[in-house]
Amino acid sequence: MVFRMQTAGAIGSDHGIGGSTKRRAWLAAECATVFLALPAAIAFVPIRVPLIPVLWGLAAVCVWMLLRDRGFERRRLWNASAIRREDLLFVLVRFAISASFLAGLLYVCLGREIGKLQFPSEMFTLPREKPVLWLFIMVAYPLASVLPQNVVWRAFFFRRYAGLFGVGSGLVVASALTFGWAHVVMLNWFAVVATVIGGFMFAQTYRRSGSMLLASIEHALYGCWMFTVGYGLMFLYGTLPPEARELMQNTAGG
Repeated sequence: MVFRMQTAGAIGSDHGIGGSTKRRAWLAAECATVFLALPAAIAFVPIRVPLIPVLWGLAAVCVWMLLRDRGFERRRLWNASAIRREDLLFVLVRFAISASFLAGLLYVCLGREIGKLQFPSEMFTLPREKPVLWLFIMVAYPLASVLPQNVVWRAFFFRRYAGLFGVGSGLVVASALTFGWAHVVMLNWFAVVATVIGGFMFAQTYRRSGSMLLASIEHALYGCWMFTVGYGLMFLYGTLPPEARELMQNTAGG
């Protein structure tokens, strides 16, 4: 399949990787504060922080900054018209392969404790035992979580930090690493590792297509599958109170 790559001006800052030293230093400090220090503070400071409101607040600030940026193409906040059939087909085929691998991996790890993380003892528990909740998550998750995440880590990150990382693979990798690190708030290694890999794919899709909608569709497919097949609690663990985490650890092994 042949993909078109977006031009530097379409994706990133007009300042480019060779911008002024002062501006690049400011962007580096900003990026480190928002995408490294903030998740660490939420994860390790002993104060429970509601994650969805924080995420939406961050996304709102990012949208505000993008709309004030005269060089930013506003259509990139959705850009459905940029989705080509081959782009969508690639996303769907890659998802089918990855979903099979993830299901097989969970099957192998059922009931095991790996790296102090207890894997569930059964697969597809949520749709089997709580179908109404499962359907709610399938609808609410893409709207409440996927959409603002793609505003922040795709549309905003690519536009704002191209001056630091360029508009090529460096920007894709930086987006993926910071996206994965943001999931340190879930307090388990699997969430971080899985979202680094997922973040790389979503960033790659955004760079190739220039469509936040396509990146969001891909993100939603993986997220909904994780909840469906049985990984869901690993992406909720950090949001649970300590007593619920202990109960999860005690019961996940069956």
